[in-house]
Amino acid sequence: MKLLNNKTPRVSLVGAGPGDPELLTIKGLKAIKSADVILYDALCNEMLLEEAPTQTVKIFVGKRAGKHSFKQSEINLLLVQNAFRYGHAVRLKGGDPFVFGRGYEELEYIEAFDIPVELIPGISSSISLPALQKVPLTHRGLSEGFWVVTASTASGRLSNDIALAAQSSSTVVILMGMRKLKAIVEIYQSFGQGDLSVMIVQNGSLPTEKVAIGTIDTIESIKKENQLSTPAIIVIGEVVALRHRAALNKQFYAALSESK
Repeated sequence: MKLLNNKTPRVSLVGAGPGDPELLTIKGLKAIKSADVILYDALCNEMLLEEAPTQTVKIFVGKRAGKHSFKQSEINLLLVQNAFRYGHAVRLKGGDPFVFGRGYEELEYIEAFDIPVELIPGISSSISLPALQKVPLTHRGLSEGFWVVTASTASGRLSNDIALAAQSSSTVVILMGMRKLKAIVEIYQSFGQGDLSVMIVQNGSLPTEKVAIGTIDTIESIKKENQLSTPAIIVIGEVVALRHRAALNKQFYAALSESK
């Protein structure tokens, strides 16, 4: 179906990455530069909107914990309406659209109207933010895999997967878990994991980034001392201790160099 402006409706679901605008993919940037309308989330860096043509329409449809400006059903409808109205609609979503981004729900709804949809993956905070802190999610002898888990289910309750993950030797990355940190700590403690290393990264990859490291037994007090809040990820596992080891190695080699 052609529009009055002779443009064909189409949608690009674009992952904006963890926050730093330079962590957007080249393909995502090309989509933004060709957009007629952009519907963007709260976790998207608004600097990315500056890459769009001047005439591009920008619509904020962001959602925050407890402060939803639009229901998901409303966002779905807006995507279809704006694709028919303007042509190329870009749905800009923080992280990756298919990692707790409800991207598939949007894909399914849009395709029901026979609108072509392009999926452009983004760099997920679950992988990138630990890496930026020099914390590998897997490491020989420490972790043979990793879990990426949301703390909250659709009903708002703590995910049962947290208890399953706590029994694993793999690294666990918990998204949207700050409001449920106390319950998460209690689960790990119930499995005797009180000494396990924990890292919280708030506003990861941005100038306002905060990082705190502790153990299951200490992380709640550390969170309070550092006034950490959302948006943040929680990383649990032995690999977190490697960040401290990297710092010690740096100090060692610096001292060695000065002694020569």
